[in-house]
Amino acid sequence: MKKPMLSAIIMLTVVLLMATFDFSLDGSAPTVLDASVRGKTLFICPAASSLWDSIAAEFGHFYRYMVIGFFFALIVLAFMWGWALYQNLLQDKFKREDFAKPWGFTKLLFWAVIIVTLVIHTPNHYRHVVVDGRPGDWVLCENTSSGRVMVSANLVHSK
Repeated sequence: MKKPMLSAIIMLTVVLLMATFDFSLDGSAPTVLDASVRGKTLFICPAASSLWDSIAAEFGHFYRYMVIGFFFALIVLAFMWGWALYQNLLQDKFKREDFAKPWGFTKLLFWAVIIVTLVIHTPNHYRHVVVDGRPGDWVLCENTSSGRVMVSANLVHSK
């Protein structure tokens, strides 16, 4: 197994174990809730604007054009694979080198989509919430996060 793949597996395992056993890198003590408010309370934190949020906002302006470009590349990719298959059928033998360019383009398109998706959809994209009666930008957070505020769950709505 290659080293990058092994590193990715190890990091994924570490993340899963930390999430499962409630480990935190922050180190602040969690808020202890009374039994009467458990399940009725959420923790929110101010949404700090970061470099990633501004980059995602700038890329967001071109989202429609990126989707058009993706489908254009996908159609070209389908024709590349079809042409390579057709050439192999005509010759009635399998030539591996005919599939080198389509496979390379497939990998390039796959990783480009992954990277653009990660840049556009920052973690705050999925955690952003609107809180009734509280102005400002808020994100959901854990009971160990610094700057956490405890609010009633019925006041919190997704954006």
